[in-house]
Formats: sequence, C-alpha cells, structure tokens
Amino acid sequence: MTERTTHPSFPPLSILDLAPIVEDSTAAQALQDSIALAKHAERLGYQRYWVAEHHNMDGVASSATAVLIGQIAGATSSIRVGSGGIMLPNHAPLTIAEQFGTLATLFPGRIDLGLGRAPGTDGPTMRALRRHLATAHEDRFPEDVLELTAYLAPEQEGQVVRAIPGQGTEVPIWLLGSSLYGAQLAAYLGLPFAFASHFAPAMLMQALEIYRAQYRPSARNPKPHAMVGLNVIVADTDAEALKLFTSLQQRFLGMQRGQRGPLPRPVDDMDARWTAGEKLAVERMLAESIVGSPRTVREGLEATLERTGADEFIVACAVHDAAARKRSYELLAGVAGR
Repeated sequence: MTERTTHPSFPPLSILDLAPIVEDSTAAQALQDSIALAKHAERLGYQRYWVAEHHNMDGVASSATAVLIGQIAGATSSIRVGSGGIMLPNHAPLTIAEQFGTLATLFPGRIDLGLGRAPGTDGPTMRALRRHLATAHEDRFPEDVLELTAYLAPEQEGQVVRAIPGQGTEVPIWLLGSSLYGAQLAAYLGLPFAFASHFAPAMLMQALEIYRAQYRPSARNPKPHAMVGLNVIVADTDAEALKLFTSLQQRFLGMQRGQRGPLPRPVDDMDARWTAGEKLAVERMLAESIVGSPRTVREGLEATLERTGADEFIVACAVHDAAARKRSYELLAGVAGR
C-alpha cells in the first residue's frame, strides 16, 4: 500500500446502526433505542449517524430507511444523518431522489446518501421490492447512480423528469462496498467511499489502495475520502466486552448455518456452540472488530489507523442491551478524545 501521512489523532468517528431487534424484545423498542442512541451520539460529538437498509430479517428494524432517518434527524439538531446505505438495486433512482431530497429540504446540510450495490436481502424479497422493474439488476448500478445524481443536481435546460423536492439539493452521495468494484467506481466518479469491513474485511486493504491510486478528483470531492467500517465494543473490562461480543458472534454463526433471528443474548462461552470450522469462518468475517476495555480499544484503533490510513471510522456496535450499547459509544468517544 502506498505511504500516507500519519494522522496526528484519531479521525472522525461515525455510527452505523441496523436498529437491532434483540431477543425477547420488539421492533418498536428497537426503533426507540435507535432514536435515543442518535441523540446520545450527538451529545458525544460523533460525526454522522447512518442507518442500513435490510429487508425480511427478524433482527433488523431499519427496512424503511428513509423514514427512520427522518425520525432521527427530527430528534437531533446537528449530527449528520444518512444511509449506510440505501441498496439502490431495490429502488427506482427517482424515488430515492425524492425521499432524500425531501429529507435534505427538511434538514438542510445534515443528510448523507450512502449507496450500496447489493440488494440487502434474499432473491424473493428483492423481486418483491422492485418487481415492477423487470430489468433491475446490480449491473445497472453505475447508471442508476448517475441518474440519481442528476435528479439531485441543479436542473438542466430541457430536463423532463425532476425530483421535487430534490432537484438542486445536491445531497452528498457516498458509495459503499465490500469488494473492489465499489472502490473502482467511487474512484472513477470522484466520490467518498465507505468499505463494509465490519462484515466483509477480506478485501479492505486492496480496495483502499485501488480507491486512492485511481481516484479522479471531482468538483465536490477534490480528494479521496475513505471510511472504514469496524465493529467496536467497549466496556469497563476486556472480559465484559468480550461477553457482549458473543451476541454478534452468535448472529454470524447463525448466518453460517442459514438461520436468522433476533440478536441473541450474550453467553459466557462460545466454544460449546460452534465447530472449529464455524469458529474460523465467523472470525474471518469479524476480523475487523476491536473489543475490550478503553485501553485495549485505543491500542486497536491506533493499529487500525496505522494500517489503513482511514479518513473516518464508522462503528457498528451490536450488543443485546441498549444501555450497554450506549455505554460502549460513550467510552469510545472518550478513547478518541471526543
């Protein structure tokens, strides 16, 4: 990887939220917990609060992403709020331009639009989401991004289809990815790029290298901006944080087995729950996770920053207890000097 200037301190910290529905709770409580966490994050000085689009998943309440973003933006006053991301193959670009144009009109200067290329669900659900567009496919993603960008740009002479509200709002667009494709497209279009290393870390370093090496400056983004996704769980002790982490490990173990469900309660020991092969697979998917006491997490963040040169970290914290999740972000803010 090419050498980059060492950051004198931690880069901005942001939050990625899937509005987790936890075991023995409800979607209604998950949504209220997300709104409360966003208000907490604003007080703690986090840069942005992003919500992720997923569908037909028992453990995720953020399916109506733009609606939840509006509720969070309305409950806060300064933190940037956005999508991490909107899965564009599920939607007509005009619909997203209207949704986020409305949000940007209601909350000027505070809305981000992160776009992903994956459907964020299974095949039957994807068809149910966009069945009226038989030609919808991931291969149309670059064209859809450009079409969406045009709807949010200043109106052009002779433009027939417009997003109202939306036209001229120029909502900042980010590309999200978990492979090299997203990095190449973000570099070509001159857009900021967020890598989903919190669940797909294998190509992180190669993607960052490609993005920076191939970046074409744009008017709005003269320099590349790379955001790195991490799982971070902070507690008073390493042992406490590691126990909280078992909820996420169980969720990824379920994914290995084709089992979905609410976010499980933490357990004292994972060894009795998985085979050696399953453990290895989960550890690979969760390789970009920093778990422990404030000291342990500080050391982990320093090492990750040195390795990646990230311009920003976006942090997911999937723990069962809402109070422990808020406490984790509070401790993390202290570690980063927020």
